[in-house]
Amino acid sequence: MQTILITGSTRGIGKGLAREFLRLQHRVIVTGRSAAAVTDATRDLSALGDVLGVVCDVRQLASVQAAWAAGVARFGGIDIWINNAAVATDRVLLADLPGDQLQTTVDTNLLGTLYGCQVAIARMRGQPAGGKVFTFEGFGSDGLSRPGLSVYGATKRAIRYLTASLAKECAGTNVLVGSLSPGIVATDLLLYSSKGRDAADWERAKRTLNILGDTVETVSPFLAQAALASTKQGARIAWMTPGKAAGRFATSFFRKRDILSALEARTNLKVR
Repeated sequence: MQTILITGSTRGIGKGLAREFLRLQHRVIVTGRSAAAVTDATRDLSALGDVLGVVCDVRQLASVQAAWAAGVARFGGIDIWINNAAVATDRVLLADLPGDQLQTTVDTNLLGTLYGCQVAIARMRGQPAGGKVFTFEGFGSDGLSRPGLSVYGATKRAIRYLTASLAKECAGTNVLVGSLSPGIVATDLLLYSSKGRDAADWERAKRTLNILGDTVETVSPFLAQAALASTKQGARIAWMTPGKAAGRFATSFFRKRDILSALEARTNLKVR
């Protein structure tokens, strides 16, 4: 039985991972910025196993350190740390983007991941069994760019570099560093990052998203099991491979998929 801390795990893919690790009989530390959200998520997940909820703002180093300390106080150590917490800006050009959104996105996605990696690696080196630290990829990690996603994409591109660099720093140690790449997942972050598109553009985008996208319930089991099994320094665990994507497009005429309608129906986020 291992102990896993997941940042930003009160909803979306983070909560999905927490649920899956608990189903696999592991202990989970759920974190989020809102005390109410942490309480709700912990209550939802508690029936599945041993879960601890901790309020953590990844933008603050002291808060990240406190999350580690809380996990150790409860479970004696942390075996896997997953840097999942992320936000997105409105889908507008950088020149038109409110400064607070830019700051929040960089601080959460990049600085928060840096803090998480720093704290986890430093503490895990002192654990007899070491540990694993995973970053989270997203749009822009592979260098793909789109108008309106400059800030979010830049943070994710930086995280790929960070992961490769940390894997080299941790080579030969008892700490493994890798990345999780979930592909397109139907979460409120996906809808939020699409805000600002005109109706025609959104309809075109939906066709591709419905072909390549998946639900949290589909992606989480794969990522959780692969993270537990990973033994390679610098491993990149990707759900959507080029071959799988090609297959989706090849069969899209015959096999219609819709991952967005249910998401739009159960959230208050509307692209238009």
